[in-house]
Amino acid sequence: MAALNLAGLITAAADAIAAHAEELTALDQAIGDGDHGLNMKRGFEAVRAEAEAFSAKPLPDALKAIGTKLVMTVGGASGPLLGTLFLALGKEISAAPDRANLTRAFGKAFEAVAARGKSQVGQKTMLDVLQPVHDALLQGKTAPAIADIADAAAEVTIPMKAQRGRASFLGDRSIGHMDAGARSTALLVRTIVETLEGQP
Repeated sequence: MAALNLAGLITAAADAIAAHAEELTALDQAIGDGDHGLNMKRGFEAVRAEAEAFSAKPLPDALKAIGTKLVMTVGGASGPLLGTLFLALGKEISAAPDRANLTRAFGKAFEAVAARGKSQVGQKTMLDVLQPVHDALLQGKTAPAIADIADAAAEVTIPMKAQRGRASFLGDRSIGHMDAGARSTALLVRTIVETLEGQP
């Protein structure tokens, strides 16, 4: 990962969010504000606009800059949480991370998101995807397996009752719908691991 093509990674993530913006909006319309797709697209387009500048920085600084940009541009409940994920990753990761460092940094980032959102696994949030992904990293799973685990984890939020955020006001009516934040997190995980696999 020493020769990480961060600009390419940013472009891939922004493309994936843009391609799925309508899906994310539809998911959020069912149990939330209905603005998740638009908010995520706006945030990642803002990051894309500065991809070259971010990629010129050392990886820790780049991740912190991306996190700050996401907090400023995504908005809603997701902006601070997603931004916290990248900010915490940037704080913990090395400039040329190996798997052990990446796994440890991801674990710390997961903890930071949980603390920021005052939430835990099982409450129908992005944490329900982040935790299984961290477990998969700890277990040494392959990139394709991690992507599949993220997708499956988002599916697991469908029968859950929301306990955090706007969806929690719906009570039992939140059951039967995938959490939009979990879906967008899984989408990003798949895009990132597949792009990293494809980089020389």
